[in-house]
Amino acid sequence: MMDVLQFEFMRNAVMAGVLASIICGVIGTLIVVNRLVFLSGGVAHCAYGGVGMAFFFGWPYMIGAVGFSLVAALVMAAVSLRSKQRADTIIGVMWAVGMASGILLLDMTPGYNVDLMSYLFGSILSVPQSELFAMAGIGALIFLLIAYFFKDLLVMSYDEEFALVRGVPVKRLYYMLIGIVAITVVMVVQVVGLILVIALLTIPPYIAEKYTKSLLQMMLLSCCFGMLFTIGGLLISYTYDLTSGAAIIFLAGIVFFLSLLLDRLLLYRKKLVMIRSHEEEGQRRLE
Repeated sequence: MMDVLQFEFMRNAVMAGVLASIICGVIGTLIVVNRLVFLSGGVAHCAYGGVGMAFFFGWPYMIGAVGFSLVAALVMAAVSLRSKQRADTIIGVMWAVGMASGILLLDMTPGYNVDLMSYLFGSILSVPQSELFAMAGIGALIFLLIAYFFKDLLVMSYDEEFALVRGVPVKRLYYMLIGIVAITVVMVVQVVGLILVIALLTIPPYIAEKYTKSLLQMMLLSCCFGMLFTIGGLLISYTYDLTSGAAIIFLAGIVFFLSLLLDRLLLYRKKLVMIRSHEEEGQRRLE
């Protein structure tokens, strides 16, 4: 590990992975608990439309991407609140159109040739220190916002009807959460790529949910899983000369399927114990 860290680009990559894991671990927990995975995927893909718009009109990256993603995210949130039966269709359409518009705008941008693979899997090995400071600063603001509304988010996540009875502004919190997701995606996607953002937002929280009993514990364990995947994936990519983003996602996928297998084995063992206990109880009654 120390041999890897002697290179500055690897130190920056590890720091970027740790920051992305912490940010996505916290936000991803709220996404998974509130069942917003598909909507978050739509926001992530729509972010590409903002990237294309920013380059086409010569705007700063963050202004174009954040603006486009926020508008798309709020539209998706409004649709999902008003027409839940058709929400998946609208989100799917915006998902496809947002990404297609970004590709077309980049194609029409004079003198700019985009590498789609670098966008999909990111360029974590070429992250400058300025990006790390930006991620840390925006991440800190997001954490402060979530910490301030944590109790209301907790109630809303597990019982929306009870939250409404208690006077929690559920709709405003919902829009705020979707807006935070949009900002998180735009901030992290330029560093680690679109697919890795979706993976970090979903896989660690899903695994952590099964081994924790509170929202805070789930957030902490999600961050730990995310760091394990990013650092482990970076080591694998460095050792075997593989694409870093793909290695991180593949490692996370392996652990994900192993957790599913472990769940099945534990459930099978539990059923065997119950069957044996029933058989023993039946034998006692016969005796």
